[in-house]
Amino acid sequence: MRIAVTIFLTDETVTPTRLARELEQRGFAGLYLPEHTHIPVERTTPYPVGGELPREYGRTLDPFVALGQAAAVTERLALGTGITLVAQHDPIALAKQIATLDHLCGGRFTLGLGFGWNVEEAADHGVEWRRRRGLVRDRMALMRALWSEEPVGHQGEFGGVRPSSAFPKPVRKPRGPVVGPRTLIGGAAGPTLFAHIAEYADGWLPIGGGGLTESLPVLRSVWTDAGRDPAGLQVVPYAVHPTPGKLAHYADLGIEETVVQLPSAAEPEVLRVLDEYAVFLRPTTG
Repeated sequence: MRIAVTIFLTDETVTPTRLARELEQRGFAGLYLPEHTHIPVERTTPYPVGGELPREYGRTLDPFVALGQAAAVTERLALGTGITLVAQHDPIALAKQIATLDHLCGGRFTLGLGFGWNVEEAADHGVEWRRRRGLVRDRMALMRALWSEEPVGHQGEFGGVRPSSAFPKPVRKPRGPVVGPRTLIGGAAGPTLFAHIAEYADGWLPIGGGGLTESLPVLRSVWTDAGRDPAGLQVVPYAVHPTPGKLAHYADLGIEETVVQLPSAAEPEVLRVLDEYAVFLRPTTG
């Protein structure tokens, strides 16, 4: 099983370049970074896991800038977002950012995307909360148009783009309905999420990795009903606190990659945890 990591990189933590070098040297598969542009102080949206919102949420580095640094000092390390808040971006500019990063890192980029949880943050970006899933779907369609080999326009409910010359292109070739980099959608199991995954993604980023025994058969059914190749579905448990038993269970489910959580901390603490996680780089069997 491939073991990648995620971390809230901030102005107070280990740097992207230092972490990326250490990950590649130690044999970790990838680095995924989250996104929050800002956290409004006057906030009524509860933290999804309960309790106080951790300090690092309001100090998070821009993931694309940080991953660009990581790409420049590595050759094999996979790079990804977990997650990009697509509703909070201009899709034409975001398509350019993604394609540029993917081009410069030689196709190592994974677009992990989601719909968000912080109502106030999204509102400052002009997002109407109840319509955010449709907005993300429309913006992904617009970006696919810009990533297509031939100039293709898109006109959707939330905006459009004329047929355009837009380079560079993402490295990966189209597969089924998916155009662009490897694309995974994060979020809780449910019919709406699974429909989005089957329509325009390569798979699922289940946050925390719980409940997969029950939810995976449902997703696989939705996937095949949409005409997608059963062998093409990728499920990558995300922000996991690993144990040998948990990873063995994932392996039994056919999962090939897991993203484990690192602490948002200075270099000594992060490297200490990497040393603890090194045991999981050995093959895991059920």
